[in-house]
Amino acid sequence: MIEFILKDESDTNALGKSIAKTILESKFESIEIHLDGDLGTGKTFLTKSILKNSGWDRTVKSPTYTLCEEYQFKKMLFLHIDLYRTEEAEDIDIFNLERKIVHKKIIIIEWPERLKTERLYDLKINLEHLENSRKVKIDHRNNIFEGINVDE
Repeated sequence: MIEFILKDESDTNALGKSIAKTILESKFESIEIHLDGDLGTGKTFLTKSILKNSGWDRTVKSPTYTLCEEYQFKKMLFLHIDLYRTEEAEDIDIFNLERKIVHKKIIIIEWPERLKTERLYDLKINLEHLENSRKVKIDHRNNIFEGINVDE
């Protein structure tokens, strides 16, 4: 597990940039990222940074009310899911996350602890409030995410 402090939004953006770079360079057909932490810790901001640094040049909407926003570009499909407002297992089933696609599929789930069935993640990021910063804990299940950092 990797731990470090994000001092401000530029650090969070640097983390998103590092994750995006790894996604773009990866040969994996499917990558799943879990983001957990209290309200306001930066989960959606980090997701926006990952998308923008992957090449998305339009607005990134929060899926708080829609539960899922899809972004397809550069032969990638991003599924950004926010489970904060649901307790129903079926709510995630409707997104057909296991569907086969020709392109690379990236699934980002906010509030993964609300899942009723266990899903394996490739990268798990926990964000925690500190007084004027965020503590980040990163766990990964494969080596592609070993070099994630905010120093780039």
